[in-house]
Amino acid sequence: QVQLVESGGGLVQAGGSLRLSCAASGRTFSNYAMAWFRQAPGKERECITAIRRSGASTYYADSVKGRFTISRDNTKNTVSLQMNSLKPEDTAVYYCAISSDVIPTSNPGRYLYWGQGTQVTVSS
Repeated sequence: QVQLVESGGGLVQAGGSLRLSCAASGRTFSNYAMAWFRQAPGKERECITAIRRSGASTYYADSVKGRFTISRDNTKNTVSLQMNSLKPEDTAVYYCAISSDVIPTSNPGRYLYWGQGTQVTVSS
């Protein structure tokens, strides 16, 4: 059974940093793109960043570009999200996901497996 488990969420002041991690188990995911999504109350789930297997190709939403960095370790089946210069508008539940594609995409419909989510709250 495929399982994705996120960790690292919490409460942080504006301007601070957090690092999220996602561990995948149940099969080998190294051939597929992985991504981080987030969903704030009353808003749709949005893709904030995605990464190709090799790490050579990445996608960042404009809202996080220059502040967030995605990385992955295929030997450990993990993907991480380093979040710097956090803003109150970054408050959301953050989810990691694994795509059915090799090339990273922001389309949530292309992602097969999802974690349970981890809460990130940024206070002003």
